[in-house]
Amino acid sequence: MILVVGGAGYIGSHMVKLLLAQGREVCTLDNLSTGFRDAVLGGEFHQIDLADAPAVDALMASRRFDAVMHFASSIVVGESVKDPAKYYRNNVANTLNLLEAMVRHKVGRFIFSSTAAIFGEPQRVPIDEDHPKQPVNPYGASKWMIERVLADFGHAYGLKSVCLRYFNACGADPEGRIGERHDPETHLIPLLLQVASGRRPNISVFGRDYPTPDGTCIRDYIHIEDLCTAHLLAVDHLVAGGDSRAFNLGNGTGFSVQEVLETVRRVTGHPIPVVDSPRREGDPARLVADSTRVRQQFGWTPRYADLDLIVRHAWAWEQKCAGMPAHR
Repeated sequence: MILVVGGAGYIGSHMVKLLLAQGREVCTLDNLSTGFRDAVLGGEFHQIDLADAPAVDALMASRRFDAVMHFASSIVVGESVKDPAKYYRNNVANTLNLLEAMVRHKVGRFIFSSTAAIFGEPQRVPIDEDHPKQPVNPYGASKWMIERVLADFGHAYGLKSVCLRYFNACGADPEGRIGERHDPETHLIPLLLQVASGRRPNISVFGRDYPTPDGTCIRDYIHIEDLCTAHLLAVDHLVAGGDSRAFNLGNGTGFSVQEVLETVRRVTGHPIPVVDSPRREGDPARLVADSTRVRQQFGWTPRYADLDLIVRHAWAWEQKCAGMPAHR
C-alpha cells in the first residue's frame, strides 16, 4: 500500500489516480486546507493534519505501507516571503512529524515533492542536479532543508528517498476528471484560461525586457501526467531496492510567457487581454531543467511535451470548472 500525503491537492490527486489505474493499493492523507475531497478518486481517505503527530503516528501504525509520497507542502513563493513561519512550520516541522513516524514504524521508502526553487538564481541553464543550491525565498529554503534532512535520515536510519525537483507543473487529467484548483491561483496557464472562460478580465505580463528572444520570461512546463509517471518510476525504484536519488523534472524545453499566451489564444479562440506590468523581483529570465539523469536512470520520457496538448487538457478542465459546455 502507498500512502499519498496531500493526495487531495493538484499533483497528489493525479498521483492517486495513476496509482489506482496501475492496480496499486492507495491510502490518502490530507487535511483539506487546500485540497478537495472529491478529487480523490478512490482508495482509503483519512482527513489528518501533519501537525497532529499522534494522528499521523496512529495511521502509520495501523497499516503496512510500502512507501510514502509527500505532496502536502505550502507552495506559493510570494506568501513564503510574507509569512515564512507558515512555510517552515508546514514544510519542515510537519514533514519531520511524518518522517519520524515512518522511522518508528519501519516504513523505509519516501518520495519527496521538491522544487527548482532550491537552486535560486540560475548560474547556468539548463539546470542539472549538481547546480549550486542557493534558494532565495523561504519556500525554496524549506524544500532544500528537507532534502538535507532526508540525506541525514538515510545515513542515520536507513531511510531511502527519491527527491523530484519540479519546474512548472501544468495541464490536467486527459480524461477531464480532475485538474488544477488553487485558490488563489498563481500559475500562468490556469490564469490565462480563467480569462478565456470569463472568470477574470485580463492577464498581467510582468516584464518584456528580459534577455530572451521575445523579451518575456522562459519557463519549463511539465504535464502533470508526466510528472506522476516519474513518481511511479521512483516508487518502483525504491521498492526494487534502489538507493536514494535526486532528479530534476522538466521537459528540457522552455516556453516564454508570450509563447504560452499565444498558444492559449489559439487553443481557446479568445483574445486574452493583457496588462503589461513591471518585472517582479526575483524572476529569473530563464528556468529550464536538464532532465538527462532521470531519463537515463529511470527511462522516463515525457508523453505530453507539446504545449498545445498541455493547454488543451487544462482548457477542458477550466471549462468544466467555469460551468461552460465542454465544446464551443
